[in-house]
Amino acid sequence: MATAQPIVKPIEPDPSLTERAYVAIKDMITSMNLYAEAGEPRLDERRLSDDLGVSRTPIREAIARLEQEGLVRIVPRRGVFIVRKTKKEILETITVWAALEGMAARLITLNASDEEISTLRRMFATFENDQIQANIDEYSETNVRFHQALLKMSRCALLSEITENLFIHVRSIRMRTISENNRASRSIIDHMNIIEALENRDTELAERLVRQHTLDLAAHVERNVHYLD
Repeated sequence: MATAQPIVKPIEPDPSLTERAYVAIKDMITSMNLYAEAGEPRLDERRLSDDLGVSRTPIREAIARLEQEGLVRIVPRRGVFIVRKTKKEILETITVWAALEGMAARLITLNASDEEISTLRRMFATFENDQIQANIDEYSETNVRFHQALLKMSRCALLSEITENLFIHVRSIRMRTISENNRASRSIIDHMNIIEALENRDTELAERLVRQHTLDLAAHVERNVHYLD
């Protein structure tokens, strides 16, 4: 009589590995300045696999998810590239961001505590000879953290969710352009005016200032950014 063979089910890939790979790669993309150089940055699956210490299967599954989100594109026989937007797409992205971040400012005046708002002012508390000084490299990151903080303080989870992928491109174009045409000095003045409006709970003014601050970035891109044409 034949001995019944036990049924062995195939081992399913660990879904947590794919999720961790997805988060790690997306964090990497978010931290990059996508517009610092010409051309779309390329992702190396083998290097990602080595760096993250996982097989290429969860890397590929993570990349497929990022492709669905429009953050990367897979080109057969060429590889995986991080998507860079055209100038027209960047302008549209900034315009949408202006509307959403303006609403975030409105919500901050209604929902955020005084202590939360005060943290915004401390971001820019660098003075020399009674004047606010902006170091370009440091200010670029401070600029990014300022806009992230606005979304977080709105206490609207959906706003943060909607802007998550937009942020990748807005952040990169801000970093690329912050040193152009004295934008850093003018931008820090905008930020101080925004903070003052938030501190005063001036809802209409805060929303208008934040929206205009971002639309000024769009105007700068329209006039001066030619490497995306």
